[in-house]
Amino acid sequence: MSDSFNPSERTTPHRRRRRYSGKHPRHFAEKYKEHDPARYGETVTKVLASGKTPAGSHRPIMVKEVLEILAPKPGEIVVDCTLGFGGHAAEILPLLQPGGLLIGLDADPIELPRTEARLRARGYLEASFLAARSNFAGIPKLLSSLDVAAADAVLADLGVSSMQLDDPVRGFSLKFEGPLDMRMNPHRGQTAAGLLRKISADALTTILTDNADEPHATVLATALAGKAFATTTALTQAIRAVLHHLQKDEQDASVRRVFQALRISVNDEFSALESLLRALPGILKPGGRAAILTFHSGEDRRVKKSFQAGLAAGLYSDIAREVIRPAPEERHANPRSAPAKLRWAIRAS
Repeated sequence: MSDSFNPSERTTPHRRRRRYSGKHPRHFAEKYKEHDPARYGETVTKVLASGKTPAGSHRPIMVKEVLEILAPKPGEIVVDCTLGFGGHAAEILPLLQPGGLLIGLDADPIELPRTEARLRARGYLEASFLAARSNFAGIPKLLSSLDVAAADAVLADLGVSSMQLDDPVRGFSLKFEGPLDMRMNPHRGQTAAGLLRKISADALTTILTDNADEPHATVLATALAGKAFATTTALTQAIRAVLHHLQKDEQDASVRRVFQALRISVNDEFSALESLLRALPGILKPGGRAAILTFHSGEDRRVKKSFQAGLAAGLYSDIAREVIRPAPEERHANPRSAPAKLRWAIRAS
């Protein structure tokens, strides 16, 4: 009698081992081992060493400079208007203990619970950390609901988080195909695809100019307005086709600017920023500190003018005279920090 195995004698059905889909897998979740750092720590280390940000995470920008400006102390109340991945919050929270409170806001219903869970896992319970789903235009109402008269410090990081940029499903990505969405809250409002489908060429020209200083705004708006683009790739290809006479790096820059302009419009980002700037003196205690990180000229212009006007009106006792930029070492280690600009203001006593 043979001792060889008889397949018919299996007690459990055979399951074919799931194969890895190659060097360049098609699906986002398969491509990024960085999403599971506990399992692929070596991969995450290599990504960081190469000067890149591991997918699904975010590297806070100018942490040292932000902490110097905000100078958080035990027992104080700090508002992080743009909680994101929680990178700045994780550095601020220990400095507020004992007795301090960090209030973190984010409009993204997908990322906010994840960030809250990460910070809770570090031991920060509701007595020291509160998370709320709101954009920063809603700060006065939120503070009132919490019976907080004013904060000792306020931080706003206006950059799009790497978690959003790196996830094609959100429609922010230039690198991978995904739906042309771009909404910070994917459950509300009009998508970028919907905006392009309905907008006029004149209105789109204004958006591209005001939101991104796009030099080819008119010709691009004429070609893109009223058209249907279901995916990020379709829009990217259309932009390149219009600018086919330019060098690739010039085309790349225009693609980034168009995506930026649409994202700002879809999320009404400038209106939210202006609401924050108007409310800021009223939500800071006398001597309270504010720090705002911006990532393009339209944002920085608004912050600069608001701080200057506040200083002239006696609302602020001091403001940043010059913009602060990331150090060369940080720009090298984290290229996404390169366009960042930091400004600060101190509430008059």
